[in-house]
Amino acid sequence: MSIVLALGCSGFPARAEAPAPRDGSHDFDFEIGVWKTHLKKLEHPLSGSATWQTYEGVSTVKPIWGGRANLVELEADGPGGHIEGLSVRLYDPSARQWSLNFASGRGGGFGAPSVGEFRNGRGEFYDQETYDGRAILVRGVWSDITPTFCRFTQSFSTDGGKTWEDNWIAEDTRISEPDKGAG
Repeated sequence: MSIVLALGCSGFPARAEAPAPRDGSHDFDFEIGVWKTHLKKLEHPLSGSATWQTYEGVSTVKPIWGGRANLVELEADGPGGHIEGLSVRLYDPSARQWSLNFASGRGGGFGAPSVGEFRNGRGEFYDQETYDGRAILVRGVWSDITPTFCRFTQSFSTDGGKTWEDNWIAEDTRISEPDKGAG
């Protein structure tokens, strides 16, 4: 029995090449298209409330800048009224992360961006905000991703991320396929 050892030009064992850094620029491609959105919104976050309001609506996701960014338009109606939201998601190739920027039709401006990435089919994004006068962490998670379904859950933490309270859960079901020529 002989042992074969791969040797490089120098006579030393060849070194395995490090894998190329992961390119996440297409992480949100799964969401391009039109979705029926079923929302659950916690009525009074961080108050101990367990009362949820439900909304039904449509979310439309379009690629921009050749797919390096996308634009999300959300409209939903429920007991709390009409929700209009706009999200601009931008991919930073040097950091290999996404910056998610959300604006509500009520506020007229973008809030603090959340930043993060996808790993193993799950996207996690974080930012720090002020809510009712106190600093909190905000986490957004994309999960249960299939070609026809995905879930987004937003949670708040007042203890530096030790515990999280869900306050916005969106379950999206695809209505139409993406326009292959867009972006």
